Amino acid sequence: MSTFDFSPLYRTVVGFDRLASLIDTAQRLDGAQGYPPYNIEQSIEDESTYAIELAVAGFGEDDLDLEVKEGQLVVVGKKDGGTENRKFLHRGIAERGFIRRFQLADHVVVTGANLKNGLLRIELRRELPEAMKPRKIAIGAETAPTNVIEGRRTKVSAA
Repeated sequence: MSTFDFSPLYRTVVGFDRLASLIDTAQRLDGAQGYPPYNIEQSIEDESTYAIELAVAGFGEDDLDLEVKEGQLVVVGKKDGGTENRKFLHRGIAERGFIRRFQLADHVVVTGANLKNGLLRIELRRELPEAMKPRKIAIGAETAPTNVIEGRRTKVSAA
């Protein structure tokens, strides 16, 4: 795996340091996390809806913990043994503990999670604030100019 030096990027752009930091973090974690395998999908019907599926065979709801903190989804699987009284001839189901992290984009929220047939499905939705959504501006419609004072809009009176 090759590494990239992002220091020229930090020197030449303003305000993109968070993006460069995310790229740097993703590059370092790329090969570090292989278990459990997962899928990330986007809904065909609604481009703002996503899902992450993790293959967590052998884990129950009580063995899994999900947390969103500072724009990062963290999935933790803890298995508390239970194999002391078992003799395996072949052990292909790992059932080992794990921590899997997913960096969420701005305005992406977790809307739900469920566990079925060994797959943990985490539902996500991108919810843009009203101020960021596209809006139509009518041509020729007159509006009074406004000032924003202490978070309130006030009309400007002509002097």
